[in-house]
Amino acid sequence: MSAVDGAAPSSQTTLFRHDEELPSRRMATPMWLRAAAYWGFQYKRTWRSSVVTSFLIPVLYLAAMGVALGSLIDKHSHGVDGVTYVAFLAPGLLAGTCMQIGTNDATYPVMGGIKWMRTYHAQLAAPMGVYDVLLGHLAWIAARLGIVVSIYLAVMAAFGVVYSPWAILALPAGVLTGMAFAAPVAAFAATLDTDAAFSTLYRFAIIPLFLFSGTFFPISQLPLLLQFVAYVTPLYHGVALCRDLTLGQVHAWADVGHALYLGAWTGVGYALARRTFAARLVV
Repeated sequence: MSAVDGAAPSSQTTLFRHDEELPSRRMATPMWLRAAAYWGFQYKRTWRSSVVTSFLIPVLYLAAMGVALGSLIDKHSHGVDGVTYVAFLAPGLLAGTCMQIGTNDATYPVMGGIKWMRTYHAQLAAPMGVYDVLLGHLAWIAARLGIVVSIYLAVMAAFGVVYSPWAILALPAGVLTGMAFAAPVAAFAATLDTDAAFSTLYRFAIIPLFLFSGTFFPISQLPLLLQFVAYVTPLYHGVALCRDLTLGQVHAWADVGHALYLGAWTGVGYALARRTFAARLVV
């Protein structure tokens, strides 16, 4: 056997040389995105009924209140703020629906993740942190809001109440409106031991906001004190922003102000949720 045949392989044959191309590394999926994927997987079991409901709710509301009731309003008062009642109502319902979905997805699912199903604890057993769990859930809520808003805008277009290309921006505006509620409500839900407070939240906050934040009529019809209350609530700003965009009545500084206000609610809610989630989940 020759020396070459019996020689041990040199280090140059087993190691990469500096001038050789190293194997490419795969970029790891962010942990918060993996947490969001769990909620998306859960949604696979209910997406059909959810999509059907997302179509039916705007169709029924706009047909019953916008067209039927709206025909009486238009006949006697020539519409509202210079447009037909259905055109005035539709973006308000869009924002109000986003508020309700953001609140719904941040109440019982959050409590279930902490106390009943203990989903968050299972995620924390994986290499995830508390902030990954929180951000993943909020990201899923935003994705679900995006689905609902897209369907709602399609229904509005079918009713002929989308008057401007600016309406495409109602998609992020609606999502932002929902998140302005989802983030603070998630922070609140993480502090609770029972779900009794949720009914109080709906009765004394969500339902009154839906009725008196400009969804069904201009808030100028309210007493001065209630007008001020409406101005400081995030739903009013969501309604005003979505209405300006779908009607093409864009007021640059005012609408930027509405978006920033909604973003502030979302940011403050997220900051509070980081604290309440950490206090509840970190032993």
